Amino acid sequence: MSSPLRLTHDGPLAVLTMDSPPLNLFDLAMWDAWEAEVARLSADPPRALLIRAEGRVVSAGVDVQVFADTDPAEAESFWARQLQITQALEALPCPTVFAAHSLTLTAAFELALACDLIVAAASARFGLVERKVAFTPSMGGTQRLAERAGPARARELVMTGAQYRASTLAEWGVVNALFEPADFHETVSAYAMRLAAGPSVAHAATKRIVRAYLDGGVSAADAVLPQTAAELVRTEDHRAAVAAFLSDGPEHRTTYLGR
Repeated sequence: MSSPLRLTHDGPLAVLTMDSPPLNLFDLAMWDAWEAEVARLSADPPRALLIRAEGRVVSAGVDVQVFADTDPAEAESFWARQLQITQALEALPCPTVFAAHSLTLTAAFELALACDLIVAAASARFGLVERKVAFTPSMGGTQRLAERAGPARARELVMTGAQYRASTLAEWGVVNALFEPADFHETVSAYAMRLAAGPSVAHAATKRIVRAYLDGGVSAADAVLPQTAAELVRTEDHRAAVAAFLSDGPEHRTTYLGR
């Protein structure tokens, strides 16, 4: 049986693709595949990661049979394991992009919220609809949505269980960019490739500073900034980019080495 998730590489860009037709449901096989592939990425981080899906929908969410089969005595450990996937994805040092061309529900939306950037077709729809089974998002989606859009919006989306268009979520600051559906996958690949070709050490530093801010506010980010900046000054990428800027101007084409 083929895996519902496959990891490929396009030069410096890693591409993680959900491909479990017709609905890319999160069942045990899908979660196991996510756990394995994110572990691989953590052990050997790429320069950037693009997450996408094949098929009519990105994901119709969690297979409801999972809820029926979950032993209440094991529920805490089960959901702790799934949350660890979200946390590991979020902790990757490289830029991560989640591309949603259509419907993106529950677990898939929660994983999208763990990524640095979410891009979507304007007509794509997102939802945390766990209320339909008297549940709450348990892969970290609620709190990560609150980070992006504020607690009132997070409560609204989760408590109503409504589906929201990507264009609305872009207004809320949840979706970063909207692309035309006709050439969506090509545009997204180019978008992610630009990140992969960029200064990966500086990208990792940016992620570290933003995380410090989210964990402890401006003062926490300020506390790590001088050391982070000093580390960047010592990198080959920084020195090469400065030299190229001085000789060729701001449109210089530097090949970054990641060191």
